[in-house]
Amino acid sequence: MVNCYFNREEGLRRARMKCFALSASSLRLDMIRLRKIHFMRPFLNLLLLASVTFCSGSLAGAEAAPGQQVELTLKLGEDQSIPYLLYLPKDYEAKPRKWPVMLFLHGRGESDGPLSLVKKWGPPRAVGRGDSFPYILVSPQCPRVESWGQPKQQTLLLGLLDHVVKSYKTDPDRVYLTGLSMGGYGSWRLAADHPEKFAAVVPVCGGGKPDDAMKLRSLPIWVFHGTEDRAVPLQRSVEMVDAIKAAGGTKIRLTTLEHVGHNSWESAFATPELYEWLDRQSSSGKKGEVGSK
Repeated sequence: MVNCYFNREEGLRRARMKCFALSASSLRLDMIRLRKIHFMRPFLNLLLLASVTFCSGSLAGAEAAPGQQVELTLKLGEDQSIPYLLYLPKDYEAKPRKWPVMLFLHGRGESDGPLSLVKKWGPPRAVGRGDSFPYILVSPQCPRVESWGQPKQQTLLLGLLDHVVKSYKTDPDRVYLTGLSMGGYGSWRLAADHPEKFAAVVPVCGGGKPDDAMKLRSLPIWVFHGTEDRAVPLQRSVEMVDAIKAAGGTKIRLTTLEHVGHNSWESAFATPELYEWLDRQSSSGKKGEVGSK
């Protein structure tokens, strides 16, 4: 009985020692794992940060796709950015070619609200309803407290234009500028300060400075204005056309829309001949028609 008792006690002691040994071994393994995790923590943090950054960028940015008009924002500085609509032609990927670019400047009414307001008139409206358009269309939005003619906005427009020309399959020789009302004023200003950037300009019911005539005389320009415009008088366009002609310009034309008020853009951008005329313009060729209508 005594031998059996001591054998049982010895067995229990050995079992307790084995459990202790296993516990100590598990503790050592846990400590090794903790040290490894602590060592790799900086790398895990970097990996997590990279994953978050990648996911955020993917979710925040819209992808431009042929036949669609998307909302984008270009950041050009620490506190400078410009929101814009971008449209790529339906055959953008299918055809191995460079595409003309149209920069469209909206009027004052489209400043006060979301970026989608820019689709209210002109080319952005046309592509928004599914119409086919043969150009890469860039339609930025101006803040309510500013205007397209101000130096800050002009700088942002140039930065946006350079970005689009470099980022997509564009033809730098065929960049067209147009705008309505406030955008018409902005078109005159931007064209006068940077005539080398554009193959042609289409100011609609806007106005400029006749003193800029010498800088504009070699640029193909087609002006549209309604005869009954009470917001921006027809005279604002007439004086620009007359000044450019007086400076020796032969590539400017004016279409006056009889009995039409300020919304002359509806008729202007619905004119098939306008796009045929634009297609003939290039910065190097400058083969546009001349005269007035």
